[in-house]
Amino acid sequence: MIVKIIGLIIGLLVLGAGICYLVKEKQDAESRKIYAVVSIIGGVLVCRMYKLDAWTLADLAVIGAPLALCLGRCANFVNGELWGKPTDLPWGVIFGGTAGDMPRHPSQLYEAFLEGIVLFCILQVLSRKKPLLPQGTFMGVFVMGYGIVRFLIEFVRVPDAQLGYLLGGVITMGQLLSLPLVIAGLALIIFALRRNRSQRVYLDA
Repeated sequence: MIVKIIGLIIGLLVLGAGICYLVKEKQDAESRKIYAVVSIIGGVLVCRMYKLDAWTLADLAVIGAPLALCLGRCANFVNGELWGKPTDLPWGVIFGGTAGDMPRHPSQLYEAFLEGIVLFCILQVLSRKKPLLPQGTFMGVFVMGYGIVRFLIEFVRVPDAQLGYLLGGVITMGQLLSLPLVIAGLALIIFALRRNRSQRVYLDA
């Protein structure tokens, strides 16, 4: 049992780190592809070595992933990067530098709250339902929730310079890339519910 617990922790670290890394906008596409392959292979190897269920392991990993996203967004705020559009709201923040001296939406904090705290609370509540939701459900909720938050935040966030706006300024590339996440997450939830395979319980409460 101790060996399985150690394997479970290693698997969670590999998958969780991979998931958090993949959603970082500042990483180049080639690095994301490489890390995706490494994290998937690492997770599968751990599951096979210790006879763990990959679906349950991935569900466990994404339940804690929003906290890592929250810390990442807070770091973006402290570093004064990925700021929002100009605003006259009382909580507008002057970032200075290339952001100028006008108050802007602290979009990093919006994301930290929504894709971090809110999404984490949703997954925590779902994880405590009895009986446990089927394998893959938590991954679907995480992916869909992240996509929804990213799509909404783009309305108050300055898009990346290399991406910009599309369709005459109606939508950003970030929003366009978020839509497949929403669709994929919803499809995964539907697949998980129809498949209805029970979670494997490795650690008794």
